[in-house]
Amino acid sequence: MRVDGYGRIDRSRTLGFTFDGRSYTGHPGDTLASALLANGVHRIGSSVTLGRPRGISAAWSEDATGLVQVEEPFPEPMLLATTVELVDGLVARGLGGQGRLAEVADTARYDRMHHHVDTLVVGAGPAGLLAARAAARRGERVALLDDRPEPGGSLTGTERIDGRPSREFVADVVAELATHPEVAHLQRTTAFGRYDDGFVLALQHRTDHLGADAPRTLSRQRVHRIRAGRTVIATGAHERPIVFADNDRPGILLAASARDLLHRYGVLAGREVVVFTGDDAAYAAAVDLADAGAAVTVVEARPQAPAHWAGAAADRGIPVLTGSLVAGTEGAPGDGRVSAAVVTGADGARTVLGCDLLAVSGGWNPTAHLFSHVRGTLAYDPALGAFRPGEDLDGVAVVGAANGTLDLAGCLREGASGERPPSADGEPERTPGAIVWRVEGPHDRQFVDVQRDATVADIARAVGAGMRSAEHVKRYTTIGTAHDQGKTSGVLASAITAELLGVPIEDLGTTTFRPPYTPVAFAALAGRERGQLFDPVRTTALHAWHVGAGAVFEDVGQWKRPRYYPRPGEDMEAAVLRECAAVRDGVGILDGSTLGKIDVQGRDAAVLLDRVYTNMMSNLAVGRVRYGVMCGPDGMVIDDGTVLRLAEDRFTVITTTGGAAKILDWLEEWVQTEWPDLRVHLASVTEQWAVFPVVGPRSRHVISRLFADLDVSNDAFGFMCWRDTELDGVPVRVARISFSGELAYEVNVNAWYAPAVWERLLAAGEKHGITPYGTETMHVLRAEKGYPIIGQDTDGTVTPHDLGMAWAVSKKKSDFIGKRSFSRAENTDPLRKQLVGLLPTDARTKIPEGSQVVEFCPDGALPAPPVPMLGHVTSSYRSAALGRPFALALVKGGRQRVGDVVHVPVGDALVPAEITSSVLVDPEGNRRDG
Repeated sequence: MRVDGYGRIDRSRTLGFTFDGRSYTGHPGDTLASALLANGVHRIGSSVTLGRPRGISAAWSEDATGLVQVEEPFPEPMLLATTVELVDGLVARGLGGQGRLAEVADTARYDRMHHHVDTLVVGAGPAGLLAARAAARRGERVALLDDRPEPGGSLTGTERIDGRPSREFVADVVAELATHPEVAHLQRTTAFGRYDDGFVLALQHRTDHLGADAPRTLSRQRVHRIRAGRTVIATGAHERPIVFADNDRPGILLAASARDLLHRYGVLAGREVVVFTGDDAAYAAAVDLADAGAAVTVVEARPQAPAHWAGAAADRGIPVLTGSLVAGTEGAPGDGRVSAAVVTGADGARTVLGCDLLAVSGGWNPTAHLFSHVRGTLAYDPALGAFRPGEDLDGVAVVGAANGTLDLAGCLREGASGERPPSADGEPERTPGAIVWRVEGPHDRQFVDVQRDATVADIARAVGAGMRSAEHVKRYTTIGTAHDQGKTSGVLASAITAELLGVPIEDLGTTTFRPPYTPVAFAALAGRERGQLFDPVRTTALHAWHVGAGAVFEDVGQWKRPRYYPRPGEDMEAAVLRECAAVRDGVGILDGSTLGKIDVQGRDAAVLLDRVYTNMMSNLAVGRVRYGVMCGPDGMVIDDGTVLRLAEDRFTVITTTGGAAKILDWLEEWVQTEWPDLRVHLASVTEQWAVFPVVGPRSRHVISRLFADLDVSNDAFGFMCWRDTELDGVPVRVARISFSGELAYEVNVNAWYAPAVWERLLAAGEKHGITPYGTETMHVLRAEKGYPIIGQDTDGTVTPHDLGMAWAVSKKKSDFIGKRSFSRAENTDPLRKQLVGLLPTDARTKIPEGSQVVEFCPDGALPAPPVPMLGHVTSSYRSAALGRPFALALVKGGRQRVGDVVHVPVGDALVPAEITSSVLVDPEGNRRDG
């Protein structure tokens, strides 16, 4: 089916491929679809629901039927044969349903890139090329995207622009764009989603040939993330089919696609052709197919053919049956390919026209998907018979066919953006089309969405069920939900729904287009961020030291944190007990650099902090530190930490490690959306500051030895104060903060100097037996003091009062986030779960975290289900200080039950445990000051 003298493929080279187990050949530049059609293969697969034969219905991404599974060079399912570029050794098969993913992911195939441009142009047809050129000439940074392998859009090369072949014009514009260093021109790149603030996602396909000695190819995909000041949508238009009986057979193509296959690939899709149209554009296809050797008959829905095209048809002996409609088709046995078109004439007479290709054109739908993605309103244009952009959007321009301008001269004019537009020579004037949505016939054989096997009967059923909205009909029938996202079926569905409801289509409207414009593999969206790379790994400035010290790490909020430092022969329990004892009896040191740190500056910094914390921060003195709790509007704790006041208008907010990004985002949201009048600025400084708590009764000796100019006595340096000092010229900030109940100093230093300062602290504490400890020891120490971990000892239903922190809720402030919720009856219920301690009465059993707490069962057996639950265990450890296991738990009315014994089911046993205060070590707080 190749025609000499047509096509832009490289016929000097031959590529071998396999489809459905049979071997074929094609040429570089072919798609799988064009190569199959060139070999006379029209049936691709079977429909997903009815099992009817399916073939190629279009030449590019608007194809609703040609789904294939590629097996080689890399397994990938649900691809369109029309967009799969042919490579040597390609192995594929037709699909009727699900495909097959690769068993082993190849992460090297996927990548991503970021762009920031002044102007993004989507579509490298004539309008898009001129828009990109105009922007480049203005000196702007430009990105030009187009989904096909070569620029030029739907230009076939038969057109003339400024008196010369259109392909020469395209080559000249592309060459000029290449001279501008600020222009990124990306072919094979589909803009599949547009979002707020000029953000566009695009997927680029690339095939790398691995050389003559390795004839394999590697298919790659890259997601481009583009932020543009202005977006020019020049995406063209999709030809629209017409609905009639049995319109789903292989061999039924869009007319422009049949023409595209001829001029782009040199493929004549049929020898005996019927062209069914109510639009001028189909005549160009009819004439070109006839010139290429096909016998063509035109079935024209209008009473008369356009004058220019009637003459062109007559010159070629093409019969034109005016006032006629294709009412149905007949199929050939075997592959089901169309064998005849059943035509109803103006007089009602029925004629059967034999054909092996039925080319259909019902008009054009502007490709307005990207415009619709950002809630752009589409308006119905009765002259066009389609929905087009109906409003102006800031930062968006729609030009050419995407704007409903279907003549080449108009496209050139809109794309030129104020420059002199080139002329389109010899283009015939368009005559009004006949808007034909469907031809009367049996509803159950009139396919609206060929991929979904959805028919007019399905729409009638939806209307009969009470559906009145295009969106509801879409979901009831599944029309427009397949891989093509309604490119050819969406407007048809609206028109037929309007017809059945008896309302104008402009009143009914159409569905909202949503990303992605074409299917995008989840693997491409993930890129290389899978396995070890799925979540970014963050390490502190001391990570190499921790590795050298044999630390066992745990992941905390993306950070690698040392959990414990085992010595030879120690398991975790032994190492943690040793580290705990060292801190309680001597001195320990922790890398606490992962704690979130937010720099809060501005005239209204104190006002902001008063509004987000439950306690007062505005009366905090410079040089002082205060513990604070943050709640959501529901009054539930979302984070806690400390606040250092550095100046009248500057604070450092310390958050939990896991809450750092969340709390910064939380504060930004309130500042930007609720309190934009506040003059305050926020910045994360988590990675800029390294923090080393030096903890234990001997900590004062270590700090005083290293920082000789710092008076660390209780009188001069009280609890919850901070002081600035320096170490050999390096600024250091030291704060008296304790998360263990012991005397403690937190040493803060620029992260660049962290390893050196850490080593100096270890040297200063060597004679005191300073011991590095990890997060597990930190958890034991804080739990012994009843200090909660937000997210571990809380579950989103816990207030500060439940944690025993009513003291941290100000009674002076008129308001703060969550304040009103504290007065809700539910939040004042005395039976709310409260944080308490649990001591197993056998002093041996370590209760698993998450275990349920139930009432004491005198007979040693649980009551019949459902068993009433009092609460659950949130933290559980072995304590060196207590010499026994202990736990923290949330228990209903827990503080009123101190001294009660409850049961905790552990496996098949019931473990008795006594409810205690949550503070189990040094309840008087004597150890805090050394």
